[in-house]
Amino acid sequence: MSVQYSILFKQEQAHDDAIWSVTWGLNQKDNSEMIVSGSLDDLVKVWQWKNEKLEVQWSLEGHQLGVVSVDISHTGPIATSSSLDAHIHLWDLENGKQMKAIDAGPVDAWSLAFSPDSQFLATGSHVGKVNIFGVETGKMEYSLDTGGKFILSIAYSPDGKYLASGAIDGIINIFDIATGKLLHTLKGHAMPIRSLTFSPDSQLLVTASDDGYIKIYDVQHANLAGTLSGHASWVLNVAFCLDHIHFVSSSSDKSVKVWDARTRTCVHTFFDHQDQVWGVKYNSHGSKIVSVGDDQEIHIYDCPT
Repeated sequence: MSVQYSILFKQEQAHDDAIWSVTWGLNQKDNSEMIVSGSLDDLVKVWQWKNEKLEVQWSLEGHQLGVVSVDISHTGPIATSSSLDAHIHLWDLENGKQMKAIDAGPVDAWSLAFSPDSQFLATGSHVGKVNIFGVETGKMEYSLDTGGKFILSIAYSPDGKYLASGAIDGIINIFDIATGKLLHTLKGHAMPIRSLTFSPDSQLLVTASDDGYIKIYDVQHANLAGTLSGHASWVLNVAFCLDHIHFVSSSSDKSVKVWDARTRTCVHTFFDHQDQVWGVKYNSHGSKIVSVGDDQEIHIYDCPT
C-alpha cells in the first residue's frame, strides 16, 4: 500500500505568537529528526520528532524582537536565527546554549542561510546587499551588492556555486560565489520575493512572490522554465524535496501545496492551517513536510516516497 499525502501531526500553541520560520535537522547522536522553529514571540524552539510526536528539547532565549528566519548547519549540531532586532544568533543544539551573537547592523538580517559547507552565513540587508559572515569568526567576511532594494529572501545552491537573493521589488539576483560576480538578474515577478529554493542538482531555481505566482528558472541560462498559479494569495515559502522532483509551497491563503517540477502541476493541497502559512520544509528523506504559520501551529505531513 502506498503512502498518501496526509496530515500526520499537529502541534497547537507551539509558540505564543506567529511562527515565521521552520527547518528540519538530524540529531547526529541517535539520527533522530529534529525541527527548529522561530516565532514572533522572540523564541527559537528546538523540537525532537520521535514516535510521531514533537517534544520541546530547547527553548532558546536571546532575541529581543521576533525571530524571522532559522537554519540548521549541514555539517554539525548548530542552528542559526535572525530577528527583527538585527541580530544573528548561533546556537549549540547539543546543549541548547548560545554560541555567538552577531550584530548585523540596523534593520538588517531578514532571512539567512548556511552555505553548503556551513562555514558561512548569508543574510539579506535592507540596502540590497547580501552580507556573508564567517561562522567561526562571527564577523562579516564580504558582501555582494545587488544594487537593488531590501533583500527578503536568500538561497545557496546545493553545489555551492550560486547564491540567489530575492528583493522587495520582485527582482531576483544570482551570484557566482567563487568570483562574487552578479551572473543573472531575473525580473519575472512584480511583487516581493518571499522565498527561493534551488533544486538538489542546482539546475533549477524556484521563486515565490506576493504576486501569487511561483516561477521556475533554469539557473545556467536564466530562462523562465515555468510559471505556476494555484495559490489565491501571497506565496510565502518554497522548498525543494531531495527526490529532485517535488517541491512544496506555502501561502497566506492558508494552504500548503506540493508540486511536480517536471509536469509543473500541483499534486496535493493541504488545507489544515487556520491562518497564513509562513514556513514549509521537507525533511532529509523527503518523506515528511513541516509547516508553520500565524496560527501558532506546527503541522507535519506524510508524503509518498
